[in-house]
Amino acid sequence: MLQLIIIIAVAAFFIFVAIVKRYKRCPSDKVLVVYGRTSGTSAHCIHGGGAFIWPVIQDYAYLSLTPISIEANLTNALSRQNIRVDVPCRFTVGISTEEDSMNNAAERLLGQTADQIQELARDILFGQLRLVIATMSIEEINADRDKFLENVSKNVEAELKKIGLRLINVNVTDIKDESGYIEALGKEAAAKAINEAKVSVAEQEKIGEIGKAEAVRDTRIRTAEANAVAVKGENAAQIEVANSNADRRAKEAEAARLAVSAEKVQQARALQEAYAAEQEAEKARAERERATQTANIIVPQEVEKNRRIIEAQAEAEKVRVNAKGEADAIFAKMEAEAKGLFEVLTKQAQGYDKMVQAAGGDATKAYQLLLIEKLPELVRTQVDAIKGIKIDKVTVWDNGGQGDGKGSTANFLSGLFRSIPPLNDLFNQAGMNLPEYLKGKDQPAEDAEEVK
Repeated sequence: MLQLIIIIAVAAFFIFVAIVKRYKRCPSDKVLVVYGRTSGTSAHCIHGGGAFIWPVIQDYAYLSLTPISIEANLTNALSRQNIRVDVPCRFTVGISTEEDSMNNAAERLLGQTADQIQELARDILFGQLRLVIATMSIEEINADRDKFLENVSKNVEAELKKIGLRLINVNVTDIKDESGYIEALGKEAAAKAINEAKVSVAEQEKIGEIGKAEAVRDTRIRTAEANAVAVKGENAAQIEVANSNADRRAKEAEAARLAVSAEKVQQARALQEAYAAEQEAEKARAERERATQTANIIVPQEVEKNRRIIEAQAEAEKVRVNAKGEADAIFAKMEAEAKGLFEVLTKQAQGYDKMVQAAGGDATKAYQLLLIEKLPELVRTQVDAIKGIKIDKVTVWDNGGQGDGKGSTANFLSGLFRSIPPLNDLFNQAGMNLPEYLKGKDQPAEDAEEVK
């Protein structure tokens, strides 16, 4: 049993040691690349820290972050002015620690030696350096080194990132051209500097002569100013004595004036206090008179005014109550009349509805029935139209000149009866036909003989 425990303990120890050995730490100057089965990516890069490397399915390697110095002496590069120049440069590059760049480095540089990486980077640097020089003039390349280096860094950085490198430093030495253009620019600059130095010397000599003359002038001016200050001091002393005497006399006069003023002020203050006492006495008397008048006149008038206000309010309340009662009575009467009219109209509408139902739902027939019901009243209206005429009181002037053989009297009566609406026309307008026996048509011959 003890042996079994020892065997298990030893096995567990060796397993623990194996696990510990599979945990790999990444130094600060390297990038740990874990490849194999790595969550769908080709490799997993770690800078700092560490990772556990699964046996069989994973393995690891390191990429060095040590900077690489690359000498790129570019010759016969064509500038924007079509002048060929030699640009000796030295670039310092290294593997980038950005996540995307580390993955690119793991895919393209893992397993490469430092010389191979240097050669690959040199090809990229030469190409981008030629591209930048082709976009710049000789003056820009030679004079504005910051712009040149900025353009080089911007173009080179983008291309190096594709293989996982980053640009650390660019150092450009003297630039030369085959035509001697840059040397001519240097001679021009030197001549310009010599001329500027000669001008500066002459300018300094002029400043010296001017300074000497100004010093003599300042001496004379300062001597005159000192003399003027001395005279001014003497005059000021005499003025000071005169001012002192004047101040003394003024103060004596002011003291005399203040004494007289103080005496006058005291007298005026005494009179003021006396007048103030009299004023207070008059105010007290006026207050007493005012109180007396208020008690005798104003108070009774205010009592009377309040009484009248109360009576007016009572009268207004009475009128308001009466008006409200009358308004309520009128409203009740109008409400009763409205209810009665509503009942009449309601019953009348119900009667019309039953009449339409009796006519089989035909509103026209119901209307004819209603008109027949009103027929006696219509006939009565026609008869009343002429029954009041006193025929015996009518005088008709007849000149006998009518061509139809009728006299004026006959025409008058005929026109009178025609002015009354015929009963048949009334029925036609209502959409009904008057019975034949009421139309006044001629009877058949047999009926006529019987009538005879």
